[in-house]
Amino acid sequence: MTAIIDYGAGNLFSVKNALDYLKIENKITNNADDLRSADRLILPGVGAFPDAMRMLRESGLVDVIKEEAEKKPLLGICLGMQMLFEKGYEFEETDGLGLIKGSVRLMTPENLPIPHIGWNELELNNSCGLLDKGGEYVYFVHSYAAECPGENVSAYCDYGMNVPALVFSGNVYGAQFHPEKSGETGLNILRRFAKL
Repeated sequence: MTAIIDYGAGNLFSVKNALDYLKIENKITNNADDLRSADRLILPGVGAFPDAMRMLRESGLVDVIKEEAEKKPLLGICLGMQMLFEKGYEFEETDGLGLIKGSVRLMTPENLPIPHIGWNELELNNSCGLLDKGGEYVYFVHSYAAECPGENVSAYCDYGMNVPALVFSGNVYGAQFHPEKSGETGLNILRRFAKL
């Protein structure tokens, strides 16, 4: 079973709808025991980094997520991916979950608008359990981007700068794009995640 973590700041139902479409057993939950018994976890996220981290801390699930990520696959989506890093700098410096080395800062593309909205091509950097080829297009909506070691980046996209689009470390994966809104490519990533 895949547990979709409900802490009050996620695109829960679009993720659930995609998993339901793929016939992947899932449950939206804020219950620690559900997270412990799940086979894998998804951390969605919409909004601002400091608000989302505050809500996650208030949910009492931070320690459970960190413990379970050592044992089973965890996928962060969009803001959920950004929260996997050590720090975020949206409005103020905020501690993240610290599951992947690096931080999240305002994007600085040359001559391109922020936020980055729309379809962009994945450029493979390192194969991982969710992706082993580039050239696929996925859907982005974000203004902040990760700064992290290249060894943790499975794929970049080019938006006037190299934007880490899919990251990984151990059991932990993060998609800056929305796989649930990225057509067959996104669905394939969710399928592969469900088999980890």
